[in-house]
Amino acid sequence: MDQAALLAELEPEAARLMDRHLSVAKEWFPHEMVPYSRGRDFEKGRDWQPGDADFGGAGSEIDEAVRAALFVNLLTEDNLPFYFRDIDRIFGSDSAFGAWSRNWTAEEGRHSIVMRDYFTVTRAVDPVALERARMIQVRGGEVPAPTDALEALAYVSMQELATRISHRNTGKLMTDPIGTEIMSRVGNDENLHYLFYRDLTAAALQVDPSATVIGIERAVRNFAMPGTGIPDFPRLAREIARAGIYDLLIHHDQILEPVIMRHWRLEEVTGLSDEAERARESLFELMRRTAKIGRRLATGRAEPVAS
Repeated sequence: MDQAALLAELEPEAARLMDRHLSVAKEWFPHEMVPYSRGRDFEKGRDWQPGDADFGGAGSEIDEAVRAALFVNLLTEDNLPFYFRDIDRIFGSDSAFGAWSRNWTAEEGRHSIVMRDYFTVTRAVDPVALERARMIQVRGGEVPAPTDALEALAYVSMQELATRISHRNTGKLMTDPIGTEIMSRVGNDENLHYLFYRDLTAAALQVDPSATVIGIERAVRNFAMPGTGIPDFPRLAREIARAGIYDLLIHHDQILEPVIMRHWRLEEVTGLSDEAERARESLFELMRRTAKIGRRLATGRAEPVAS
């Protein structure tokens, strides 16, 4: 089935899933969550210091891994215009697909508003470093480049779930209850986005199982967290992994295994072409390797460093 026919077949389900999303998504306002009373003017030319942070009664302490996660999570949200471009290119501007991508972009924009306002008011991160990184990130326009709609659906399913996990785990490690609440609120939205993409991918498996399995395998094989264009991202990712916010083992245990095996039930899909059967076997082998490497890396981080 060619892509145009596939999207036409999936369009009623996309419309149904969007209606479902709108019926459960809660309206909320960033300005009601940000503790503006903690804010004060920034002195021009004065360098930010970690001790400048003000988390209310929780003081100024924050783990550097949590700060790294906040930094990466916000810059990821800032890069959304380029995600919208690719989603619009692949799925089109009309019908339920266009309506969904615009709604999704608007909701993700709300996330960057509340996070940036909170970070600025509390001085949780260096505002100069954050703005410089934002300019580099958005100017670079680095985003995943899926080859077709099926790979794109599988990718955004995993990406939205990964973002939910990262936001929530970051919030759990914050000392400020307001910060925890904000990250939880954003994570709840990401979960609803994940459910939309996950269930639309499940519908695609019913329409064209072979092409969908091939797309899922490509998405898993090429998957990269939406932050690879951020300056110093490898070091930031290591810090995030060290704190247990997001790492390869979490990627396997909380994304690949539940989504691919329990929700999409790829082991049970029948009637696949020879190419799709090979893709499925390749996917399962990739998952086994991911679990093995993830466990080894997690064990290495847990072991004390010899003096």
